[in-house]
Amino acid sequence: MVDVPSAPSAQARALARLLLTGIRPLGDRIRLRGAGLALVREAFDATGVTPLPRGTRVRAVSESHGYGEVTGLWVTAPNADAADGAVLYLHGGGFVLGSLRTHRRLAAMISVATGLPVLLLSYRKAPEHPFPAAADDALAAYHWLRDQGHRADRIVVMGDSAGGHLAAGLLGDLTRARAPMPGAAVLFSPFLDLTCAGLDERDALRRDPYIPPARAREVAAQYAGPHPLTHPRLSVFRGSKRRWPPMLIQVGDTECLLGDSERMAALLRAAGGHCELQVWPGQVHVFPAFHALIPEGRLAIGYVGEFVRAALTVAAAA
Repeated sequence: MVDVPSAPSAQARALARLLLTGIRPLGDRIRLRGAGLALVREAFDATGVTPLPRGTRVRAVSESHGYGEVTGLWVTAPNADAADGAVLYLHGGGFVLGSLRTHRRLAAMISVATGLPVLLLSYRKAPEHPFPAAADDALAAYHWLRDQGHRADRIVVMGDSAGGHLAAGLLGDLTRARAPMPGAAVLFSPFLDLTCAGLDERDALRRDPYIPPARAREVAAQYAGPHPLTHPRLSVFRGSKRRWPPMLIQVGDTECLLGDSERMAALLRAAGGHCELQVWPGQVHVFPAFHALIPEGRLAIGYVGEFVRAALTVAAAA
């Protein structure tokens, strides 16, 4: 297990201050609908200009099969071997933001760390496409990977923030269908409780540098659309966790969403499963995405590779 630093680095403290004073105030004011949403989408996409690691291969995917359309990118590091398995990555962005552009470098770094190719999925986003569009796209991508010859126990499902909800929802869908489960799952700062219970209280005790609780409630409502948040595919804490694969959750202790990670870890452990919860001091929401700026991001991604390799080795021996 990685030794989680006992205190944040100088770079991580600077990042948290920058977000707290620059991004959080904007998040408190800008509504994620209409012109405001279009503006934030454009700004978020502009963050995806960082070049990929040398030797990374990228191939577009756009195919239709029995479960629906699958659109995305195959992101493959020079050391990655599809014979060893594959990662299905579900990006974050509150169900309304994010794209292949914003997350392709993170996908490339995960491919380096795990030695596996990464299918970075372009799922349909709210509010134009509310639930169950994104959840159906995630399920279609998982079955498409299996149709490509990847054994279920050699597939790793990953997601950050809202993508963490889609990853957990996918595991719930597979459980209800009694379908073969993936070999491992990794969640970065997952946004799991769409009721957003307790976010204001946690934010009042320690202001989240990045995520305003009001925006979390806003995007949860846009994603759910007319469906109640108690719907089995939206309420991911509900349902059996007995067949879920080994899971790693990485989250920062500055986050108002920290309780979601703690609750999921407790549920998996109560069901007899393996869940490794890492709470990183001083880190912001989805801090591994800031790996170019903070050493903790690079350390966290490196450990993801160790966790995945160990989990797939155990799955192969089972």
